[in-house]
Amino acid sequence: MKILVAEKINDDGLKLLNESGFEIDIKIGMSPEELLEVIGGYDAIIVRSATKVTAEVIEKGINLKIVGRAGNGIDNIDVPACTKKGIMVVNTPESNIMAAAELAVAHAYALSRNIPQAYHCGKNKDFRRSTFSGVELDGKTVGIIGYGRIGGIVASKLKGSNMKVLAYDPFVNDDKFEQDGVTKCETIDEMLPQCDFVTIHTPKISGGGIIGEKELAKCKKGVRIINCARGGLIDEAALYNAIVSGHVAGAALDVLANEPNFNKDPEDQDYENPLLTLDNVVYTPHLGAATKEASYNVGVAIAKIVLDGLNGEMVPAVNMPNLKGSNINELKPFIDLAQILGGIYYQAECGTVNKLEVIYSGEITEKDTKVVSLSALMGLINQITDGNVNYVNVEMFAKGMGIELAEAKTNLLDKYNNMITLKFHTKDRVLELSGTVFANGEIRIVDFFGYKLNFEPSQYMLAMQNLDKPGMIGQIGTIMGKGQINITAMQWSSNKNSEGKAVGFISVDKHVGKEILDELGKIDGVQQVSMLEFN
Repeated sequence: MKILVAEKINDDGLKLLNESGFEIDIKIGMSPEELLEVIGGYDAIIVRSATKVTAEVIEKGINLKIVGRAGNGIDNIDVPACTKKGIMVVNTPESNIMAAAELAVAHAYALSRNIPQAYHCGKNKDFRRSTFSGVELDGKTVGIIGYGRIGGIVASKLKGSNMKVLAYDPFVNDDKFEQDGVTKCETIDEMLPQCDFVTIHTPKISGGGIIGEKELAKCKKGVRIINCARGGLIDEAALYNAIVSGHVAGAALDVLANEPNFNKDPEDQDYENPLLTLDNVVYTPHLGAATKEASYNVGVAIAKIVLDGLNGEMVPAVNMPNLKGSNINELKPFIDLAQILGGIYYQAECGTVNKLEVIYSGEITEKDTKVVSLSALMGLINQITDGNVNYVNVEMFAKGMGIELAEAKTNLLDKYNNMITLKFHTKDRVLELSGTVFANGEIRIVDFFGYKLNFEPSQYMLAMQNLDKPGMIGQIGTIMGKGQINITAMQWSSNKNSEGKAVGFISVDKHVGKEILDELGKIDGVQQVSMLEFN
């Protein structure tokens, strides 16, 4: 597989990529036209904020499986286009939050004390310090728009400067504000007239920005505006007019709606923006993640996620279902179990499935299980297609095949604290498989088409259906021994309704070929033998 690194990431991240065994190409500063020309040859692309992964790029990226954004935002990636094509979009939202928060606080100080302007003049031998009289943060009120992880850190640091902190975020519950000692505002309009400083910490939103001419008019005279989040959240023309008029005392910006080419030399730069002509506007060229610590965190994190995604591991793609109160580590054993259970059906049966019903019981019902259900569906479909089926597009594949996915939860418990049951609905019957996860993360198959057992799945397994009579295990062992197949575990089960039949699971150390399977099938009493394989 081939990975395209389109923007600079930390050397440690590049080292991980280079040691992966994949082919890595580093092409920094490509034009949109150049990207379109080469993207078709890559399985993954890693970008930061400058490279635009547009719908056209996605259409040309016929081999793309994953788009990695080294950083928090994804506004430079057409996520719906990726989802439609089954391409995972991943980012590193936790890797640079401290760097982003500290930059916003630094901007607040720089803006209040005219630090960049004074530095510039001092470098040019202008020492008239009376020109740079500023204001103190102590006792002032700051309004934070967006109270997520970054907004919360900014609030904590500015409270340390004895600022009164207001915040607006309709998606954060009241307890969080109360716990942090921050005053919650129900609307932006309620907050703006009270603020000496306003700082924005939200993702880019559809339908326009957050602060425009109307919002600026509601601010108190002399307000200072900070945006280290996303370009386009502020109407720049309205901000320019408000600063020129004196209603806004100044602004500190790390991002702009349309940004310059960050790789051009000054003599080649043709970028212009009226805001950058104003002396009371502090600007930094998108430095939110530009610290050694964040660069390391982001580079290593995105390299690991992209490699895991290409290797078929479960990764937190932004175009996958949210895990809400759960996290991937907690759900991983259930994800693995569901995929194994789903993968059994078409390896053991041949009837067309019309509906896959996933039923949860026990403690697992308290989790957000959508991704577990998708894992079961992936296990089923991956046995009958060699397409690019993943968590992003598996429901689309299923719909195209006429397979309905249903999910249910019940409080009824058998003898296990957690259980997942898969019901495979065909035209003529319904077959069930069940499994559980023990406290130490071990998974077990506990019901195979109505036969009770307790069996730990392995990479290579034989599933057998046979008459329940003496001598079966000995004959099977003899054939496997002759074929140099090592049996690592086995278990048989029968039940009172099985009419003298039994089922068995046999773990083996390698793939069992057709010749040996045929020989096993010729044993008197063996009705069916299937080779099951799981990655």
